[in-house]
Amino acid sequence: MPRAVPFLLFVLLLAAGCGAEPAVRSVPGPPGPSRRSVAPAPPPGPGPAERPPPVVQVPFAASGRYAVVPGTAPARPGPGSPVRYLVEVERGLPFAPREFAAQVHRILNDARGWARFQRVDHGPVRVRVALTSPGTTIRQCRPLRTGGELSCWNGTRSIINALRWAVGVPQYGGDLTAYRGYLISHEVGHALGHGHLSCPGPGRPAPVMAQQSKSLGRCRPNPWPFPGRTPGTPRPADRRP
Repeated sequence: MPRAVPFLLFVLLLAAGCGAEPAVRSVPGPPGPSRRSVAPAPPPGPGPAERPPPVVQVPFAASGRYAVVPGTAPARPGPGSPVRYLVEVERGLPFAPREFAAQVHRILNDARGWARFQRVDHGPVRVRVALTSPGTTIRQCRPLRTGGELSCWNGTRSIINALRWAVGVPQYGGDLTAYRGYLISHEVGHALGHGHLSCPGPGRPAPVMAQQSKSLGRCRPNPWPFPGRTPGTPRPADRRP
């Protein structure tokens, strides 16, 4: 097997439509049949014994073709019209499509999330949430330069990089569930028209539209648009998502 040649890419941050993820590290060179075996780090600190997360082999390039995850799911109860969306998974990725769709739906309809989201499996839809291999992410996110590690909103799809979905980032201390919540909330936030924000001050929760994967800016990690909200609390997103 030919030896992978590492190369270094830097992220071009655009003012609009950019769902930038972590600062780019060295990543594999030209796409090939090789796969990267990765597993999320365990949560820090003591706790009950838990089964270690399974190793996920994430291919640099999959088929390049999406499959819509079949099925529907209702929006959470509340006022206002729900946002219609669908979930896609690139064929050839080692993730269960229905499981990914269920996680996306839970995140979007959490009381701390953006709004009421109704999952469908056909158009018309406001946004497509697409789990995507690193190689396809590069193509889907152009002219943004993702380096195969970043995610983005490309004007039609919230492109979720499968490598980032698998491993998270160090800033979240091994809490992969929380980081996945951030990843979905951030990229769908771009689909709703929200731009990037900065850390408001040391020790405060980072805005979900901050580029937390690059740096927390002395803020605390936060995966939610409305972290202090509880079920039944009205939100601006309920009235106009």
